[in-house]
Amino acid sequence: MLARHADAAGFLAVARPALEIEEAANNLILGLPLRILAQPDSFATRPYFATVVRGGRLAAAAVMTPPYNVIVWAAQPGAQAELGLIADDLLSAGWPVPGVGARAPTAEEFCAAWQSRAGGQVSLTGHRRIYRLDRVIPPAWPPGEARLAGPDDTALIAAWMQGFFHDAGMREPHEAWASMARKRVEAGDMLLWTLGEAPVSMAARSRILPRGAVVGLVYTPPELRGHGYASAVVAALSQRLLDAGHQYCALYTDLANPTSNSIYQKIGYAPVSDAVEYTFG
Repeated sequence: MLARHADAAGFLAVARPALEIEEAANNLILGLPLRILAQPDSFATRPYFATVVRGGRLAAAAVMTPPYNVIVWAAQPGAQAELGLIADDLLSAGWPVPGVGARAPTAEEFCAAWQSRAGGQVSLTGHRRIYRLDRVIPPAWPPGEARLAGPDDTALIAAWMQGFFHDAGMREPHEAWASMARKRVEAGDMLLWTLGEAPVSMAARSRILPRGAVVGLVYTPPELRGHGYASAVVAALSQRLLDAGHQYCALYTDLANPTSNSIYQKIGYAPVSDAVEYTFG
């Protein structure tokens, strides 16, 4: 039985216990509603929340914050019928669905359900790996030090965010870069690695989970790469998050970028699962 939820609280009341079992792997579909619950104005558009329960247990779930992809979850492979209920609900209500993100088997099953109903082309546009860190392995620290970003850094962070999204091949956010950067700085999310007074790399606290925290928006300008700044800022941020009481940190990497996958493992991140993204045409 499918239920569409009016808000994040309703979705979490049904989905949270099951999603928390593999919290790091489910950090996106769990972290987004938790952020919306804590910061109701964090997204400019109305989110979509749905759950499918079979035999008293959560069988599938979906979260979407337009204009981004729908994020789907299934309790086990072979859930095309349950995922089809979500596809039917999205289509019948006229939600714009640009694509889907999920673990590979679940994403592929949702794509099959979607194509059988909506037609059109389906294209693989991203293959990412989720990593988890429980203890930081200190890197060979480069010159410089970490500091929280302040208001004077907002314009630079906005430009670097744009560079991050471009490099990652990600859909640009609905929100203006300057507004997005300002909110993240004000929330104390942004950590910079600085050389003298000049920032040379950044990383962000992206989502807070019941037991962990997610690191994201790791970016070093092209002309400053190869000096270990990204490793340093991610290690420094990860240690701060652990020191603040989080049991672990998680992050995503693009499997097309072997450098990032290598440097994160050297500071203590271990693979958890893979996620893929498909675009609907």
